[in-house]
Amino acid sequence: MVSVSVLTGFLGSGKTTLLSRLLRHEDMAKTAVIINEFGAVGLDHMLVEASDENIVQLNSGCLCCTIRGDLVFTLLDLLGRRERGEVLAFERIVIETTGLADPAPILQALMTDTALAGDIQVDGVVTTVDVVNGTATLDRYPEAIKQAAVADRIVLTKTDLPEAEDLSERLSVINPTASLLTAINGDIAPARLFDSGVFDPAAKPVDVQTWLAAEQHARHHAHDVNRHGDGITAHAMVRERPLHAVALTLFLEILAEHCGPDLLRVKGLVKLVESADRPAVVHGVQNVFHPLIWLDRWPGEDCNSKLVFITKDLPGQWFEDLLEALDAEVAEAHQRQA
Repeated sequence: MVSVSVLTGFLGSGKTTLLSRLLRHEDMAKTAVIINEFGAVGLDHMLVEASDENIVQLNSGCLCCTIRGDLVFTLLDLLGRRERGEVLAFERIVIETTGLADPAPILQALMTDTALAGDIQVDGVVTTVDVVNGTATLDRYPEAIKQAAVADRIVLTKTDLPEAEDLSERLSVINPTASLLTAINGDIAPARLFDSGVFDPAAKPVDVQTWLAAEQHARHHAHDVNRHGDGITAHAMVRERPLHAVALTLFLEILAEHCGPDLLRVKGLVKLVESADRPAVVHGVQNVFHPLIWLDRWPGEDCNSKLVFITKDLPGQWFEDLLEALDAEVAEAHQRQA
């Protein structure tokens, strides 16, 4: 049977960075990936360095909120393509959930769907926890608590930053059976994360068993792929014209200073006037923004800028209008100087 591992963790906790580094490892050569993103525009698959034919995007909304049949259908289709030799042979599937995912319905679907019986086994759950924003996130979002509680392995990220907190005691209370590991910039050996044995709900805290049992009778339905719960929305911005670097810098500074914890996540690929053939990768979590990373080339034929903002009670159009105004002001200043 094919081993299926679930990679989860709250927004901006480093799942994609971890996955990208893992897939470069020779031990992960026979791995297929299903990436579930929140919002209509997907970016994570562009940032994961692996064979495109073994990466599948699921943009129908959070797996925990939408019809779970989408996941089952995707798995069956992927297994069928492997059987027909249409994709590289794989022995493991890694499912990267959205940062807002409740893992309970996902695990319940994987363990109980009769169409998958005999073809897959749930190997375990890996959860990333950002130790810079971890305390506030655990206090504010029950999804983060659930993600930590179901884990077999908890990977602490951003431990090298000066703002890092020690969350080991709190996480041990939430999940006393999980191994606590550390990864800096996603660097960790696959053997430390996977092959933890068949996922066993009985070995988890009582709350986890209760959540999974409740999912046996839960009804999930399709909804707006850009909305999750009360007030949390995704706003995707696609822009053909390149941005001026100064405008992007000013934009990110304003977001960091004024949006705070209600700006849950910003990520994107941006085309700049000064370097149109090399996209800049934007990563931000609440008021923490990482330095821009430059890719050697665009990951595909589409070279338009794409930014996704995941927010709580913030209007998405405001981001677009602000960036447009800043870029127009910078362009006008360049014209005056010329």
